[in-house]
Amino acid sequence: MSYLNPSPLVWGMLHGPQQGLFDLSFQVPSGCADDVASGAADIGIIPSIELTRQALDIIPGTGIACHGAVRSILLVSARPAAEIRTLAADNSSRTSVQLARVILYRRYGAAPEFFPHRPDLDAMLEIADAALVIGDPALRIDPPCLPYYVYDLGAEWVEMTGFPMVFAVWAGRPGTVTPAVTAAFGESCRYGIERIEEIVAVESARREFAPVLVRRYLTRHIVHQLGPRDYEGMDLFLRYARLAGAAFDQQRSGPLY
Repeated sequence: MSYLNPSPLVWGMLHGPQQGLFDLSFQVPSGCADDVASGAADIGIIPSIELTRQALDIIPGTGIACHGAVRSILLVSARPAAEIRTLAADNSSRTSVQLARVILYRRYGAAPEFFPHRPDLDAMLEIADAALVIGDPALRIDPPCLPYYVYDLGAEWVEMTGFPMVFAVWAGRPGTVTPAVTAAFGESCRYGIERIEEIVAVESARREFAPVLVRRYLTRHIVHQLGPRDYEGMDLFLRYARLAGAAFDQQRSGPLY
């Protein structure tokens, strides 16, 4: 599994009653989206921004969201956010890149040029004013110890809008999301949430994280069971992302991930 955050979603498929129902493979979020787009996979944990690009059916009720600080999506900058002109971004999560664009544009009036870069904070800050670090590499950073400005983009979004932020949803190509599939995915998530201490033990050892960090992340920062307000927040993000994308297109010639 590429990142820690989907672990509860698939725990039942890996270790519980849903084991064997699906043929699983693991990718970073952008890879999941590409596999579904190409037909290599029927269903994936899809970055929410992909819903503006692909005709997909959402599996309701589960996904990856936050209701405050997310901890695993960090904008680290050598200067205040309003002064950022260049940003090196790990583009393994397209939603996170677009979220950075939205927050910088709407909250701070900044429209930096983005550069794709592997998740290496020191190297990123050598070539840009700021770095966007996502997933497990962000969890390995201790923000209070950094001599930089650090913005948690989950907290930034919730403070700016008052809504949750949905980073990814289970979604599939038309015709693949049946009631039985929806039930199985929901049950796998519930199975994982009920066995969070088992996940903490396994994943902290496998990823060489402190158990307290994994437990806090999966129980306080990440939300896996989604309700109506989460989807309202997702719709707002997608609307803001379209507007921010158009604004960036007018100002910059850099790539949109």
